[in-house]
Amino acid sequence: MAGLGPDDRPEPPRTGGEKQTLEGFLDFQRATLEWKLSGLSDADLRRTFDPPSWPLLALAKHLAYVERGWFRTRFAGEQGLSVPWTDEDPDADFRIEPDETTEQILSFYRDECGRSRAISREASLDELAKVWPPERDPAKRPTLRWILVHMIEETARHNGHADPVRERLDGATGE
Repeated sequence: MAGLGPDDRPEPPRTGGEKQTLEGFLDFQRATLEWKLSGLSDADLRRTFDPPSWPLLALAKHLAYVERGWFRTRFAGEQGLSVPWTDEDPDADFRIEPDETTEQILSFYRDECGRSRAISREASLDELAKVWPPERDPAKRPTLRWILVHMIEETARHNGHADPVRERLDGATGE
C-alpha cells in the first residue's frame, strides 16, 4: 500500500454546521486508519503479535462491516447484506481469510465508507434508523447524529488499537 502521511488526511471543518463537522471528523478518522496501514507490506498488514492483537488489515475489514451495519442495514434499512460472522464464529470479521487480498479488503472498506457518506449526505441528523433489532427498546432507535458520533468513536478506538501494532512493525507512531 502506498505511503500516506498525516497531512494527507482531510481536515475537519473549523467552521460550519453540525452535520459537516460530524462528517468531517468521521472522514478524518477513516483517513487516519488508511494512514496507519500505508507503506506496509502485505505480510506486515496481516501480522499479529503477543499478547494477541488483530492484524492491521483486519481492522479495516471489521470497520467496513461496521460501516455497512450502521449506515446501510440499520439506518437505510437495506436488507440481505452479507456478514461473515455466525453464532459459532462471532469474530470472523476480524480474520483475514487466505483468499482475501489486501486490495480487496481496502476496496471493500473504501466502498462501504463511500456508501455511508452518500447515505449521510441525503439524510437529516434527526432522522431515525429504519431498522432496529426487535429485542432492543424501540424508543432507543438511534438518529443519524448518534450513528455519526458512534462511528467517530468506533473508528478512533480502532485507530488506537492500530498504534502499538504499527509501532512494533516499523517504529512509526500515530498522533
